[in-house]
Amino acid sequence: MMDKPMKPRSAAALARRAAPPLTPLMRPQSFETVDRTARATAARFTHGVSPHAQLSAWFDWAGHLARAPGRQLELAAEAFAATTRLAHFGLRNLVSDHAERPFAPEPGDHRFDDPAWGAFPYLFIEQAFLAQRQWWASATRDLRGMRPNDAARVSFLALKYLDAVSPSNIPWLNPVVLDRTQREGGANLLRGFDHFIEDFLDVAAQTKGNGEGDGFVLGADVAATPGEVVYRNHLMELIQYSPATEKVCAEPLLIVPAWIMKYYVLDLAAHHSLVRYLVERGFTVFMISWRNPTAEDRDISLNDYRTQGVMAALDAITAIVSGRKIHAVGYCLGGTLLSIAAATMARDGDDRLASVTLLASQTDFSEPGDLMLFVDWAQVAFLEDMMWDQGYLDTHQMAGVFMALRSNELFWARAVKEYLLGERERQTDLMAWSEDQTRMPYRMHSEYLRGLFLENRLTAGRFAVENEVIALSVCPKKS
Repeated sequence: MMDKPMKPRSAAALARRAAPPLTPLMRPQSFETVDRTARATAARFTHGVSPHAQLSAWFDWAGHLARAPGRQLELAAEAFAATTRLAHFGLRNLVSDHAERPFAPEPGDHRFDDPAWGAFPYLFIEQAFLAQRQWWASATRDLRGMRPNDAARVSFLALKYLDAVSPSNIPWLNPVVLDRTQREGGANLLRGFDHFIEDFLDVAAQTKGNGEGDGFVLGADVAATPGEVVYRNHLMELIQYSPATEKVCAEPLLIVPAWIMKYYVLDLAAHHSLVRYLVERGFTVFMISWRNPTAEDRDISLNDYRTQGVMAALDAITAIVSGRKIHAVGYCLGGTLLSIAAATMARDGDDRLASVTLLASQTDFSEPGDLMLFVDWAQVAFLEDMMWDQGYLDTHQMAGVFMALRSNELFWARAVKEYLLGERERQTDLMAWSEDQTRMPYRMHSEYLRGLFLENRLTAGRFAVENEVIALSVCPKKS
């Protein structure tokens, strides 16, 4: 008896039969986990700054500059002109103390304000540095064909690298440091070294940054306006401040602060407290105090902040002050959240808000300033991998970005004063608050960076709340 002829099998069927089943370690998700873990590990060393985002900008600039002989000749001419002006100034300065300086620092740059910089040779050193800074600002201008954000990033980074080697930061080139060292016999450097060791140990032990230092105590010197918590959930506490007048305004006030820092930036010392100012003038003030998230809060979303934050606070206030409209104030990221909540309420016909006031808040992210230099698709993906691993964005990782934006004032000037001159900067209520930092949950921060910063959905009319788009404009009530 003859066997039945076999039916031809497709190549796909043969491949399925030949391929062994994937083990858990061979699944694509496993390899992706390895990649994300590797990037998260690297991000811990760079404080969340993507090396790829920086290097790609430099390659973009260098590649286009290499193919621009006209710009190269222009920069060579600028370098020759700057060198000539600098040499001419140096020669004139040898015979006259009133030679006009060819290069001036930018407005707000106070590194060379001390009269000691007016003496030779320090004046020449200052002018040489400013000439170099001016040339690099010209060299990193936008080139035809470059991505605009890369040009801005390269210019920013180049000037920050130069600022790091400023003669004001080098003890043997800074006349103020040299004079202090000579007068004190080096005692200032010993004090500065002691300050450095103290700060290093504080950072290593993570004992700094609780908002209490140099006499500033929470509840006594800052965040001291009398009040009590009238509502609490997993995400926030709602504080109602005690009235300070016999009569109070009928309509209450709700303040929605940012959760990137602690709420009491608006309730610092008594003479710096907006909350105290308001209650002393008869306002009933409520304030949200946000929870500092941990790794367990990684999946808290931006919409959770709206529902469990702003909307929950409005519900609690409505129960306390029934039948009254509420005036809402949003600060920084809290203002962005309040705008989303107010637009959603308008869409849904909820008219409990009497007014909305925004303080230092963004709703249009088309021009977010220098902060956009740290936010692009590569940077966000790198940051997300770190947050995915940790469950949150750490306080020190956020602080590094803001310090980089104003490195001269926030880092280098302070380092010179404390470590080279040996002078401890006197703590203020605002400085105590700025050290009392918080974390950002993974999911919420990712949604914020992608949906608002990168895609600008809120202003573009593409931001959806509960699967329905909202608009930052007056909406008719639903019938």
